[in-house]
Amino acid sequence: MAELPPRNSITLHGMRIDRVTMEGALAYVASFIASGKPHHIVTADASMVMTYREDKDFAAIVEQAELITPDGAGIIWASKRLGIPITAKVSGVDLSAKLVELSGKNGWRIFFFGGAPGVAEAAAQKMRERFPDANICGIRDGYYKADEEDAVAEQIAATKPDILLVAMGIPRQEKFIQRQKVRVGAKVYIGVGGTLDVFSGTVKRAPVWMQKSGLEWLYRISSNPNAARLKKLAALPRFALLTLKKS
Repeated sequence: MAELPPRNSITLHGMRIDRVTMEGALAYVASFIASGKPHHIVTADASMVMTYREDKDFAAIVEQAELITPDGAGIIWASKRLGIPITAKVSGVDLSAKLVELSGKNGWRIFFFGGAPGVAEAAAQKMRERFPDANICGIRDGYYKADEEDAVAEQIAATKPDILLVAMGIPRQEKFIQRQKVRVGAKVYIGVGGTLDVFSGTVKRAPVWMQKSGLEWLYRISSNPNAARLKKLAALPRFALLTLKKS
């Protein structure tokens, strides 16, 4: 097993963010799975930092996470502006894709959970075409009644996943993980937002130049301006203003 990188974190507007590369994040995943115990990985963008500041229950969940990766240009920009620079981005989409790619080779069982009906199924099909040996053990959309949650968790548990990707948006996905991680029995849980939409082709990913320029968020919102994305957009000016006041 690869040696884990030393824990190196910053505090950004009250929230811990771990300085970690993609290689380091994958090493943590391998270690978490080998341990046989549940671990929560959070991929943090600017909107999540603002939710953390406003939702105490959500904040308590994030504080317990075993790994918090820097996901998004806003995090990179703010850390540099405040003199505590993070230079590498580990997004939920990119991390999830790497896990699917490595799942067959490493024997990791991955479950896709969330999205609208049909999205997880399409995502699994597309990822199996991209990575023929992908070890996707199950799929399930994110539409169910509140009183059905325990039954849904038991359905997921029956597939014996090592990794559960939960695509239901912040903070719903993190709260589901906190409530159900013992019942599900996976070793790694990651809230991945719109990742399954990207995998399925429902939402197109931004051109590479926009990804590298930190403008992927703008592309997603302009190409699919739904209520959830507009809410995330509204958090960005508040995040930027908070950063500028402190710098």
